[in-house]
Amino acid sequence: MNKYSEIEKILLKQGKFHISLELDRIKKILELLNNPQKKLKVIHIAGTNGKGSVSAILNRILIEKGYKTGLFTSPHLVKYNERIKINGIEISDDVFYELVIKITNLAEKNEIHLTEFEILTAVMYEYFAREKIDFAVTEVGLGGRFDATNVIEKPILSIITSISFDHTDRLGDTIEKIAFEKAGIIKENCPVVFDKNNLGAEILTKKAKEKASKIYNPNKAKIIFNEKNLIKYGRETFELNLYGKYQAQNAALAICSTNVLKIEKPVLIKALKKVKWSCRFEYIKEKNIIIDGCHNPDGALNLRESLDFYFPDLKKIFVYTSLKNKDYKEIQKNLFNKNDLIYHYDMKDDKFLKSNDIKNLTQSIDINGLKELINSKKQKDLLIICGSLYAIGDILSKIKLCNF
Repeated sequence: MNKYSEIEKILLKQGKFHISLELDRIKKILELLNNPQKKLKVIHIAGTNGKGSVSAILNRILIEKGYKTGLFTSPHLVKYNERIKINGIEISDDVFYELVIKITNLAEKNEIHLTEFEILTAVMYEYFAREKIDFAVTEVGLGGRFDATNVIEKPILSIITSISFDHTDRLGDTIEKIAFEKAGIIKENCPVVFDKNNLGAEILTKKAKEKASKIYNPNKAKIIFNEKNLIKYGRETFELNLYGKYQAQNAALAICSTNVLKIEKPVLIKALKKVKWSCRFEYIKEKNIIIDGCHNPDGALNLRESLDFYFPDLKKIFVYTSLKNKDYKEIQKNLFNKNDLIYHYDMKDDKFLKSNDIKNLTQSIDINGLKELINSKKQKDLLIICGSLYAIGDILSKIKLCNF
């Protein structure tokens, strides 16, 4: 029996895009597991864009400091195991299978109907508690207030990244409503980090004061590219291994968080040089390819600004697709210019766009066509594979382009 195939079969049965805005089920299953989440020091991270990058940076900082560090992120690119790591090593198929079976059997016995994400969250908390990790860097799946990860009663730190429009059908159609949902991770007397210029900052500030939570706001930051990729944070400058203009804001949140975590500057310097985060403005230099999971209008705008910042003179060739439930018209408006060459990568799933939904489309492309494009494009042309991370994962499962 292929254990990973069984894991995938069980999880996919729950419905990848199904969600229930409540915490009753996850609380019940965790109680049956003796509440493993209560044994953990959790750094809880919410936001529209940048959650994964901030999580990756803090994870690298804590590992560099010598801590045994758990990391929980979503979505995955190729395997579910990517979502649950300790010191950068994915949970093994054997342990993953054991815990999925244990949790789903327990849920069935007690008539608890868990979603896919609830199962993964329960696996994560049980695994991290079993392994006696020092810290759990935990990224919210969706929103914050009713996200399955939000069973943590007292995180050591909450962080809220950039807030913008996404999942408006579930989180609300105004920044204020979305910020209110993200603010749900702010807990009583627990410090919180967010940018005071963030959209929705007034809502975050109000919630923090209600909870008597100390607020930490990062200094101003910007990316400087001069042979090396540098971040200027306040009066200090660090080399950063994550490219993209928008990473200045993410790195600033992580740097600010080190004040709460009491991490020394030499550790920070080493960590920022080493941090990696796949498919977020990831540059494969030898092939002149950028891979980026921009899946909402703000993410698309950030990607375009970064492309023009780092590669102003290069012709840009896009391979793009999106889920239908995204604001793809606004994404395309923010992402594409009239001189760009645009291909649409066709996913078989009906939840994804089809070629006629893409404006200024050159033509659709399949995996074989993409391989030909990579091999035949001019070396100076920049190829950007972007859009849905699920589609990027499908591509990466068929073409080895980067480490993930």
